[in-house]
Amino acid sequence: MFKKFNFRNPYTRALWILTLFFSTSTIAQTTYTVSGTISDKNNGETLFGASVFLKGTTIGVVTNEYGFYSLTAPEGNYTLTISYMGYREISTDVTLDKNQKIDFEIPAISTELEEVVVTGDEPERALLKKPEMSIVKMNMATVKQMPVVLGEVDVLKSLQMLPGVTSNGEGTGGFHVRGGAQDQNLVLLDEAIIYNTSHMFGFFSVFNADAIKDVKLYKGGIPARFGGRVSSVLDVRQKDGNNKNLMFTGGIGLISSRLTAEGPIFKEKGSFLVSGRRSYIDLILKASGEDNSASFYDLNLKANYNLTANNKLFVSGYFGRDTFKFGSDFDASYGNASGNLRWNHIFNDKLFSNLSAIVSRYDYKLGFTSDQFNWVSAIDNYNLKYDFKYYWNDAFKLDFGASTIYYEFDPGQINPTSEASAVNELKLDRKRALESGLYINAEHKITNRLTAQYGLRYSAFTRLGGQAMVEYANDQPVVYNDVLGIYERGAAVGETNFEKGDAIKRFGNFEPRISLAYELNDVSSIKAGFSRAAQYIHLLSNTSSVTPLDVWTPSGKYISPQLSNQYALGYFRNFKDKMYSLEVEAYYKNVDNRIDYLDGSDLIGQNTIETEILNGESRAYGLEFLLRKNEGKFTGWIAYTLSKAEQRTPGGNAGGLGINNGQWYNTAFDRTHDVSVSGSYKLNDKWSFGANLVFQTGRPVTYPNGQYEYEGLSIASYSDRNSDRLPTYHRLDVSVNYKPNRKPNNRFKGEWVLGIYNLYNRKNAASVSFGQNAETGANEATRTAIFGIVPSLTYNFKF
Repeated sequence: MFKKFNFRNPYTRALWILTLFFSTSTIAQTTYTVSGTISDKNNGETLFGASVFLKGTTIGVVTNEYGFYSLTAPEGNYTLTISYMGYREISTDVTLDKNQKIDFEIPAISTELEEVVVTGDEPERALLKKPEMSIVKMNMATVKQMPVVLGEVDVLKSLQMLPGVTSNGEGTGGFHVRGGAQDQNLVLLDEAIIYNTSHMFGFFSVFNADAIKDVKLYKGGIPARFGGRVSSVLDVRQKDGNNKNLMFTGGIGLISSRLTAEGPIFKEKGSFLVSGRRSYIDLILKASGEDNSASFYDLNLKANYNLTANNKLFVSGYFGRDTFKFGSDFDASYGNASGNLRWNHIFNDKLFSNLSAIVSRYDYKLGFTSDQFNWVSAIDNYNLKYDFKYYWNDAFKLDFGASTIYYEFDPGQINPTSEASAVNELKLDRKRALESGLYINAEHKITNRLTAQYGLRYSAFTRLGGQAMVEYANDQPVVYNDVLGIYERGAAVGETNFEKGDAIKRFGNFEPRISLAYELNDVSSIKAGFSRAAQYIHLLSNTSSVTPLDVWTPSGKYISPQLSNQYALGYFRNFKDKMYSLEVEAYYKNVDNRIDYLDGSDLIGQNTIETEILNGESRAYGLEFLLRKNEGKFTGWIAYTLSKAEQRTPGGNAGGLGINNGQWYNTAFDRTHDVSVSGSYKLNDKWSFGANLVFQTGRPVTYPNGQYEYEGLSIASYSDRNSDRLPTYHRLDVSVNYKPNRKPNNRFKGEWVLGIYNLYNRKNAASVSFGQNAETGANEATRTAIFGIVPSLTYNFKF
């Protein structure tokens, strides 16, 4: 006999409701599951984001990051269809009378050199049913067609052509998302954190396009599995490597060359990829007799092995470095290094898991030959994460997992290079921290028209000991001097020593995320979302662009974690059988505990960084439009963003009125108007053309508004922070691709790419400086432009 339920007990009622809710789809009749992996027939690459659905039903799913899918449906006969942009749609009849595993290899539409379109992604069109919003998925074929500076294909510059994403300045590789700062972007390469995304001080990105498989930028609506940043997540995945044939891909350009090798290993039970890129600017400068030098290199490595049908191992790595030499007095180098060991395991036809052990490092070194000393700094982190995906049924899918990251911050140390050096050895305090997270996230089809994605993340952060912490009078590291009208360092009254096992400060935050998609009809939908995120590490910089000398510091006794809330509302529509698509989104984002540097602050070589900053808040809001043409000989898009990004930094406990008298001021990355037009035209199999047009409001800057004389010197006084702007920025880039005649069965394939950056030679201002003319003594402004017109020529090949 069954026991009676006690419905007066609230826990019993909740359990009963949940059981009834999730089992309604299975009460009527028996269900079975079909699962497997979708991959490229030509090279074996698994396909992320492929659509798998049962024709004539509303039952469907997209493959995860490793190409895995799982569908559950009532017993019966169905037609299973697989669709992915750049591939032939395939269908097969299946009989669901038992659980079964079926792997598919689908053929690309083209097997020519341009077959990079296989990395294309159906979500480049407007996704109506999925609750994902504020997400950018880049087709690598599109990336490779876009003209860029000096002919170097660049993922980040391509992202900057889309709404809500802006650059740091002329030709730079950093990026800002919806008014956020560069440190508020979590950049991942095969799950490893990349701290500096640029080569050559920002002119090139660290991502070698030949080694990249998938690019996905979350501008908002960040899934609960990601944590640690409050603005965006850029998730970049490397190719697995061709497990069918040995292949080589490469290119020779004016600035750099690259070569990629990939092929099968262990009798096609695995594959490998090795991709290298090196610039030869240093060789050009040396040949021209220059005493200066500059160069960079990248090395991408990856291998995988199928242990069994349900177990697969991956190992991947990235190594990149820049080196500079300025005469015989100064040299510098900086770079990223990362490694990841992953284990994919399929427990059954519904449960998929991924366990990753990751290490990454960013460091820089400065050498001063004349003064005979070196300056070195680094940040290391060690990350362990375990992620699960459970395909409960067609209407409900669940993600959950945990992660922990151990940080070591080495702010810097000075090492004399000889006994004759006049510089003393100095080592700043090494800082340590531990960040952990637990998350659960659901994708829930509530009705045929309404779908929700909701989840919760709990993050915990501990600032660990192993150093002495300075104590300040009245617990104030910064105080306001009423007499001089300036902020000064607080008075140190002692220090407290913490052992490595001690906790200096602990933080914990709940981070809820939710997004909804309601399908108005077959061609349009509306979406809404909310996300809360916490960020525990901070980048301190008083420049507008990423530089190797930027200082990372963890939250602690005097620095609180950044906390953001973002709200978004969007309308999405497809036209003419998906030939055109429109996406319109409005957003509002506020960030608490956003620190900013004081006027005259010294951020480099500073052991007590808390004495150089004030605590504040920021906000950003805007409206984004994206109109795409997805099919035909001519494809492209028009993107427009109307936005505002501001910060307020009052004096707080330090006293005074703070920065800009405690009023709101523009952040350095505020852009009122941002227009990007990108298009490509395929004339025939030999010739294709591309063009980009960019128009942006000039970035905020601070200009002098007066001057006074002091002991014969002219001293400038300045206006409120970021109250002025550089001139409006605009340029036009074009490219021409030519594929010579070749035999259809010839394995070697090549193409020429001619690009012209800034076609009409616009001298866009990178900065405006003010000073006195040495001869006349008159005040004058000097406008500095980095690029005029820049032609480039690249030869790409594949065999």
